Amino acid sequence: MLLRYSRKELRDLWSDEHRYALWWKVEEAVLEARARLGEIPFEVLKNIKERVRFSVEEIREIEKENNHEMIAFLTNVAQYVGEGSEYIHQGLTSSDVMDTAFSLQIIEALNFIEDDLIKLMEEVKKKAIKYKDLPMMGRTHGMHAEPITLGFKFLGWWAELKRDLERLKKAKENISFGKFSGVVGTLAHLSPKVEEEACKILGLRPEPVATQVIPRDRHAEVIYALSMIASTCERMALEIRHLQRTEVGELEEPFREKQKGSSAMPHKRNPVLSERICGLSRVIRGYISSALENIPLWHERDISHSSVERVIFPDATSLTDYILNLLIGIVRDLRVNEERIRENMMMNYRIYYSQNVLLALTEKGVLRDVAYVWIQEDAFKAMEQKRDFMEIVLEDSRIREYLSREEIERCFSPEIFLKNIDVIFERSGIYDS
Repeated sequence: MLLRYSRKELRDLWSDEHRYALWWKVEEAVLEARARLGEIPFEVLKNIKERVRFSVEEIREIEKENNHEMIAFLTNVAQYVGEGSEYIHQGLTSSDVMDTAFSLQIIEALNFIEDDLIKLMEEVKKKAIKYKDLPMMGRTHGMHAEPITLGFKFLGWWAELKRDLERLKKAKENISFGKFSGVVGTLAHLSPKVEEEACKILGLRPEPVATQVIPRDRHAEVIYALSMIASTCERMALEIRHLQRTEVGELEEPFREKQKGSSAMPHKRNPVLSERICGLSRVIRGYISSALENIPLWHERDISHSSVERVIFPDATSLTDYILNLLIGIVRDLRVNEERIRENMMMNYRIYYSQNVLLALTEKGVLRDVAYVWIQEDAFKAMEQKRDFMEIVLEDSRIREYLSREEIERCFSPEIFLKNIDVIFERSGIYDS
């Protein structure tokens, strides 16, 4: 996890201090469950709670000797608890504590990301509604196609973020499991009632069928959900980058007063924030392979997944949180050049009305292939001669044989393209959010 690409909240969440605090939270939940079920005296639990402490530095020193982090943790805790520490970890294996605590840690991280997503959706929603009726050129293959509105573009982003939020919530639901079923998952040394009660205390559900670990398909689903969020962020950032190009100039990410664009070229205003999002999104998506590789483990468990998860989960969650917060600021302060948007719509001499003319001719009985050739020739002529496309069409005797001036002029009405924008906004549900 790099300091440059993470927020303090996520760094603290994945710190050793917090991980060990969650380990103890899990151990304490089992003790609480056993006390409620009459397996240990409440007085013992009370004394343990009063004396329990741990030290990250001391745990590290102990681990240098025994090469086992969980035993180092338990040894350190026992040193502070003293009498009564024999009840701690009874009937448990390391993965009971570590996996359950890991679920809690992931849920905490996903809560941050869920809040980020909701904030980003709100900023995108504001832009969608504000620019709902601002026409701009739609592009396919990077080329002018037919008009859309800028708000419609934002609406597409909002709808995708909404799906990302649904996927994230599902992944969080499916990772909200704990287990105290022992070394091979058979509950041989701890009763199902203790497992159920301890999970209830922690706000989790018992893993229905565990081995020594919680099955890793649950964890892979989390990484997948984060990767989808990252892909949406990249889609948005990439579009901003394209529309900021000198040749287009329709959108521009925020550029601070004292910001510099190039060490050599003082005139540059580069989309560096959007480029950073695109780059980090690739890193996040790259963790999908590792997460999937963690699903097949030897027999009832090996430890090959552990080292992988200590890298990919702090990184994937921290980076997702980081790029979401970066994008919130970009969208909120995005510069929109409405004049350039209008200029770009006129730069192709209105050849984007070609489909309207094509449909009008076919409705008059002209074969589609024949009409297509006529209109294509006129569109190319408009570009070559730098003349308005409608003028060329009005001069074409082949077309005039079927369409009157009035009918041709109707083909060049911008309302044709945008007449259903309001319908699309309504059915998206954006006004209900």
